[in-house]
This record gives sequence, structure tokens and C-alpha cells, in this order.
Amino acid sequence: MSIWIDLARLATLVTLVLLAILGAVWGRNYLQLRSKHTLGMLVFAALLIVENGFALYVYQLDPVLSLWFSTKVPDPAWQAMSAFHILELVAIAFLTWVTLD
Repeated sequence: MSIWIDLARLATLVTLVLLAILGAVWGRNYLQLRSKHTLGMLVFAALLIVENGFALYVYQLDPVLSLWFSTKVPDPAWQAMSAFHILELVAIAFLTWVTLD
């Protein structure tokens, strides 16, 4: 198994944790403020949670696809997928930092 799949899995998992934190903050803010902006941010977090949850499921839990991803996908493809997951993690981490500050 390649280090790239492990990096993609880790980045996806950390992103999910950060999105859950953001979702909780934005959900609480929406309940207090009832503004479209906070609702938009909450929907944004929910959609990214679905996307990252599905990616983690496919990479780790799906009996067919997880085996295929870990054995048949070449390293250049994993490098690209890992780069996108890491970039998304950096963006969500920055957004979390700004939100909690």
C-alpha cells in the first residue's frame, strides 16, 4: 500500500473532524441569528461532510473499491488525489481557525 492512500485517508478524516466543528458553530449561530449567511455556511459544511464521508468510505470501508484503490490505482493518481485532499484540508483548517478566532 502506498503512502499516498494513507495521506488521502488522514487528510479526509481530519477534514471531517474540522467540518463537524464548523457545522456545530455555524448551526448554533444559525439558531441564534437566523441569517442566510450562516445557513449557507451550514449547508456548505454539510455538503462537504457528505463528500468527505463518502471518500473515506470508498477509501477504507467499501469491500470492493477499497481493495481496488489500495492495489490497482497507480501512484501518480494517488499523488493527485492526495494533493487535492490536502489542499482541501488546508482550506478548511484556515476557515476553522478564522471561525473560532
